[in-house]
Amino acid sequence: MIGHRHDLPQLHGGLFLTEGGIGTTLIHHDGVEIPHFATFALLATPEGTAHLRRAFRPYAENARRFRAGLIVDSNTWRGSRDWGEKLGYSRAGLAAANRAAIALLEELRREYETIEAPFVISACMGPRGSAYSASAAQSAAAAEHYHREQVETLAATTADVLSAMTMTHPDEAAGIVRAARAAGMPAVVSFTVETDGRLVSGYTVREAIARVDGATDGYATYFMLNCAHADHFERALADDGEWILRLHGLRSNSSNKSHAELDEATTLDEGDPEALGLQYRGLAERYPHMNVLGGCCGTDVRHARCIAERCVGLFGP
Repeated sequence: MIGHRHDLPQLHGGLFLTEGGIGTTLIHHDGVEIPHFATFALLATPEGTAHLRRAFRPYAENARRFRAGLIVDSNTWRGSRDWGEKLGYSRAGLAAANRAAIALLEELRREYETIEAPFVISACMGPRGSAYSASAAQSAAAAEHYHREQVETLAATTADVLSAMTMTHPDEAAGIVRAARAAGMPAVVSFTVETDGRLVSGYTVREAIARVDGATDGYATYFMLNCAHADHFERALADDGEWILRLHGLRSNSSNKSHAELDEATTLDEGDPEALGLQYRGLAERYPHMNVLGGCCGTDVRHARCIAERCVGLFGP
């Protein structure tokens, strides 16, 4: 596949799986040190690149086994300027790292994509500050200015879509969406929620989506929830209504602990992969338009396999 695929296949139905918690797998299972959770820094060495390649492969194999689509996020969540400076990257070096992350996924796409199992490359972006703090609020205009550099770098690659993941402030998400629109790239926004189903900034998911859509003329292709447990997603979805049709994906943590509890934890809470798969099935049956399903922090290919086993067939062939 050469170039962007802006007619995103996940918009036409079928189950699309994602990868799980690549960073937590590398840290807790493989013993890899990742300062600031910036996995893009691993691309600086052949050994680090090999770690990433090995971490991604099981998810590609899982999707092909179940004849499901696969959406893989690049390891560029921390690939914006402030985080790069913390790690000693020049602007040119950071741009090169972002491009290398997409090139790695392009390599895997050439190896694993089939007609039955399309492989979508999602260029992942994260918040400027902490993903779990309400103190990093910024205007949409400021966020657009800050994130434009990374957006333009990623838009010049073969990535199919830009995904703003683990967002806590709708205004920052709106800024990224505006930058994506200016760069001619489709954009997905994924919010994280606290145990009460609200963003750390206090917005309900319904309010956050309305705020982003209002500031961007509804440009975002769709929205998702990630980096909280499916229990917390259930609370976010309790405010039922047509707005839920804007949500197309869920990526749960393995643990149902709060972000504060997880920050204090010294061991990995892997949760119950079988129970998570069953919970996903219930959600998929209730919301059949949410066809992008996967894991986030703490999850690995066991969780992805259970999700696939329980949900394959619910979205058509």
